[in-house]
Amino acid sequence: MTLAISQMEALWFLPFVLPICIWVAWSDLREMRIPNVSVLALAGVFVVVGLAQVAMDVMAFSTWYMRLAQLVIVLIAGFIITSIGLAGAGDSKFAAAMAPFVAPGDYLLFLTLFAAVLIGSWITHRGAGMVPAVRRATPDWVSWDRGKLFPMGVALAGALVVYLALGAMGSGA
Repeated sequence: MTLAISQMEALWFLPFVLPICIWVAWSDLREMRIPNVSVLALAGVFVVVGLAQVAMDVMAFSTWYMRLAQLVIVLIAGFIITSIGLAGAGDSKFAAAMAPFVAPGDYLLFLTLFAAVLIGSWITHRGAGMVPAVRRATPDWVSWDRGKLFPMGVALAGALVVYLALGAMGSGA
């Protein structure tokens, strides 16, 4: 498997993205909400670390700028999707903040990866919710009792971390 994101790009982004993604997943599990400040933090990481990559010739300025356009496009699509009730606002905003991290040549791969992480996290969440010891350890998690609703931030954050980790391991070009 060859990724379009370079190993160096992924290595620069991953240490900053990982704690934000953990925060998002945890918050979504506990409260079924993704804090706006986490979305802004993720977007800020791309802006700042991406500009540092431009300055160090890791990423071209045109690449950085076009990846920011991806954020805007996904934000508009997310607004429409949220407006018709297909996704939560936090999920849509977080997906938009994630968009610049995905290289255009990796769209299909990323969507496949997201689908796999979504299935795995849904099965894990539902299975863990049936274990009494887990429920006792996390009694305040709202996600346990939301019926068909699922904390999508877990899958979104997980997919981004796995994607960047694959890139950091040298699977990129």
